[in-house]
Amino acid sequence: MNHVLVFVIAGLFVYTIIPTFVIRVLGIGVYKKGTAGRGIALTFDDGPDPEYTPRLLELLKENNLKATFFVLGSKAEHYPELIKRMHNEGHLVGVHNYVHWANAFMTPKKVRLQLEHSVNVIEKIIGERPVYYRPPWGIINIFDFLLLKRFRMILWSIMVGDWRSNGGKRKIKERLQAKLRDGAVIVLHDSGQTFGADKDAPIYMLEALREFIAEALSKNYAFLRVDEKMRLEEKNKRAQFSLFKRTLIFLWFKWDRLFHWLFSVKPLDENKPLFFYRAATFRGMTVSLSDGEKLVSGDRVIELHFNNEALFHLATGARSPVHLAVQMIRSVKENLPKVTEKILSTPEYSDIKAIYGITMIHRGASQLGFTLMTLPNGLFSIITRMYLKILLYIMHADGKNRLKSNPDALIPLVLAISANEMKSKYPVSQLSVEMERTIVPAGYLVETHATQ
Repeated sequence: MNHVLVFVIAGLFVYTIIPTFVIRVLGIGVYKKGTAGRGIALTFDDGPDPEYTPRLLELLKENNLKATFFVLGSKAEHYPELIKRMHNEGHLVGVHNYVHWANAFMTPKKVRLQLEHSVNVIEKIIGERPVYYRPPWGIINIFDFLLLKRFRMILWSIMVGDWRSNGGKRKIKERLQAKLRDGAVIVLHDSGQTFGADKDAPIYMLEALREFIAEALSKNYAFLRVDEKMRLEEKNKRAQFSLFKRTLIFLWFKWDRLFHWLFSVKPLDENKPLFFYRAATFRGMTVSLSDGEKLVSGDRVIELHFNNEALFHLATGARSPVHLAVQMIRSVKENLPKVTEKILSTPEYSDIKAIYGITMIHRGASQLGFTLMTLPNGLFSIITRMYLKILLYIMHADGKNRLKSNPDALIPLVLAISANEMKSKYPVSQLSVEMERTIVPAGYLVETHATQ
């Protein structure tokens, strides 16, 4: 009996658990989130619903927004007029299986038959074969990777539990606001008829969505269909980076992750990882900080490291240098108080004397309370400068010319601020206002790891 149980568990791992882990966690073979930029995608599952889908379509029409619907083939058969309306009003219609069953509980043949039936139903209604597919609950079996020859599998980066009624509009809206990131793919549900859902849940989803749309538009977010979003991002990548450069970027990101693992460098905020950090012991000459504190060798400090991958996505997703500067300002403003929060919430950081790092993004830093210092001459300074120039060449779309255009400006500096001044200027409950006066030149998007 034990052998049978082991065999069954091993079979489940191979058939569905490992494949689902591969797409859900590693994102291999699927589209979950685009490159940074203000383009986000609204997607809706489990419909069409005769009560809620028309109301949703009206809301989207009022705001002139386009969305993506992953519909059930069985419901499409019952409500073809809603599928036709989605298509006629410019929305993308994708497939969400014929009925809402997880692929883990179906044979490969059954999954293919469900999809084929659904595709035929939708094609008959709108005259186009859908090629975008979202498996129910984001669960697949190992044979579903064969579907990638015919379909683009789409998952999500934001899910807010809108299929349940508890918490109402407030819960959904707060989660949407808290999780919203550039490039996000948001999944919502315009039907409450699937297993585990509350029938009236779409009422609260629609109420929250109305307010969320207004706020997102006021922040210059653009709502795109999934296919439009993917094409735009691919076009931008091709325009900016050659295959050779994309390979270098890929390898550099892998190196960054290895570095973080080797030196215990952690994200300051798991949801908005603009900064990484680690606690360390300061080794160097005595430094007088702007508030009169002195940083001496042996003091405990927090090293701040820019997330090069996040900076890269900000740069490639920006419409212009000014747009990029605005995004940088917003991101830094959101993150500086989190340094204070980390210090105050971590007992072993009670003896932290200062926060520091080495970077080329230093215009306006002195107005923020940071003391700026040049690197002492020596081997470390030479290596750091070389490192930064290589990084700029790799990450900047026009890195080669950027290095030639103004080489004197590409000087890394040490930035430091005392822990006391950080707590004073950037309390947890208040975002900084000084950064609003600071414009960070787009050409300076390059950073080095702090002193080892």
